[in-house]
Amino acid sequence: MNPILSKHKHSDFCSNDMIVVHFFLFLHPKFQKTIMMKRYKFCCIGHITLDKVVTQHQTVHMPGGTSYYVANAIRHLDDPDFLLVTAVGAPEMHVVDDLRSKGVEVTVFPSQYSVCFENIYEDNQNNRRQNVLAKADNFTIEQLSEIEADVYHLGVLLADDISLETIQVLSCKGRVSVDSQGYLREVRETQVHAIDWKDKRAAMEHIHFLKANEHEMEVLTGFSDVYPAAKQLFDWGVKEVLITLGSEGSVLYDGTDFYRIPAYKPRAIVDATGCGDTYMAGYLYQRVNGLSMEQAGHFAAALATLKIENFGPAQATNEEVLQCMNSALSAGSI
Repeated sequence: MNPILSKHKHSDFCSNDMIVVHFFLFLHPKFQKTIMMKRYKFCCIGHITLDKVVTQHQTVHMPGGTSYYVANAIRHLDDPDFLLVTAVGAPEMHVVDDLRSKGVEVTVFPSQYSVCFENIYEDNQNNRRQNVLAKADNFTIEQLSEIEADVYHLGVLLADDISLETIQVLSCKGRVSVDSQGYLREVRETQVHAIDWKDKRAAMEHIHFLKANEHEMEVLTGFSDVYPAAKQLFDWGVKEVLITLGSEGSVLYDGTDFYRIPAYKPRAIVDATGCGDTYMAGYLYQRVNGLSMEQAGHFAAALATLKIENFGPAQATNEEVLQCMNSALSAGSI
């Protein structure tokens, strides 16, 4: 890690270091291209994976990864102003082509390989075992230098996908959102093991939105209780803390108020892979469009419920999500 970057707080880093970065960009002949590029409301950065999903009932092979689940969820919602940034191996370019054919804007970087995950679920689909069979190339500051967005959601799958320095630079261009799960993954041989995030304190000074589940929050903070865990993450610098609790719903915290968001009961539990990613897609979609944290949380929970009822990514429209929410209210189930 760059020792100069590591000693800066968020405001100091953005006000001083980024002035220098922007000055040299201005002098660079490619700067004119940079300032002419579109600025998106919402950008997701992450690898598309090859997933093998094993449940008690069947085994399915499908594309996956945070970026894939977020992009597919977003494309079904009204008027998405969204860019997907990913990296895949040549054999998987057909997945990118398919997303583009469905209206998703994609910037893709070449990689020698694509990430390959094996997800093995127990009867309780809140519990899974993961193996990593192949790994893609990491994202770099240089690759992302011309990507402009109000919110950057980092769909990190493994701890070295996106560096601390990259988080710091992106935070000077927009609000950074992180799903903590990837930074807590260490691959030993092929099996994924939970570890602590060594750069968490430095990173969280630059993170606006952070999602963690109940296991991840305990690894990060040492607290098994959601409320002190959320307060600790906020004290470390996160502005909006999202703790997902599976079938128990989620808790949101903004430093002042806690919002308890119930889970919406699915008609059937078919495939939980990507539910957390789908939740974040719904939450960030509504936040960048002006909804409150609580409103965005309810929308996100209902969208995740509609996803769990089917294999693969969410395909629900705004109307279907609202219908799910209204049906639960009418039935008194939340």
